[in-house]
Amino acid sequence: MIWLWISIAGLVTFFTRYSMVAFVNPKSLSKTTRKILTYVPSAVFPAIIFPAVFLDKKGFFVSIENPQIWAFVIAVVVGYYFKNIILTIATGLISFWVFSYLFH
Repeated sequence: MIWLWISIAGLVTFFTRYSMVAFVNPKSLSKTTRKILTYVPSAVFPAIIFPAVFLDKKGFFVSIENPQIWAFVIAVVVGYYFKNIILTIATGLISFWVFSYLFH
């Protein structure tokens, strides 16, 4: 029974968010609104990434020896210079594994 309610809650959440995207005609938005909406991913992404990299489970900042910080820095540098998402993800993962091995 609990899975039914979880599924219903998931569907309601999905459709309320999807309706905002599916039923809005982009041509009906002003040029300024469309320009502003291009910045939304850039504003949301750091809000998701920052806590995952720099905060522990209790909400405190992690130490500089944390492998997540070093992997993040390397991934940002690779992403900035190469502009390749697959290479950035692979480099971040590999550097995280290497630093996890070195720091532990």
